[in-house]
Amino acid sequence: MEAKAVTRYVRMSPTKVRPVLDLVRGKPVDRALSILEYMPHKAAREIARTIKSAAANAENNFDMVPDDLKIKAIYADAGPILKRFMPRARGRADRINKRTTHITVIVDDGEEL
Repeated sequence: MEAKAVTRYVRMSPTKVRPVLDLVRGKPVDRALSILEYMPHKAAREIARTIKSAAANAENNFDMVPDDLKIKAIYADAGPILKRFMPRARGRADRINKRTTHITVIVDDGEEL
């Protein structure tokens, strides 16, 4: 049985989120949360929030035991880009891309229907 949680429009680049995701992919939920707790990355807090949400969804919606949950899939997709402009020399302008990310977590208890 699977449960899913998605955090959308997180204001950081998917490129910066993905290396943190790689550290917790395939691990049990409690171990993944303990790894993320001590990471200095800003992305670790958002990922931990999403994992906790997926675990809560599994427990409340599907009556799964939280201790048995394992991260089956976790990925970060690009969201919409906020485009801003910065004035430069000689009347020119450069575009600044403020990227957003959608973080998806799927947890599984290893049991079939």
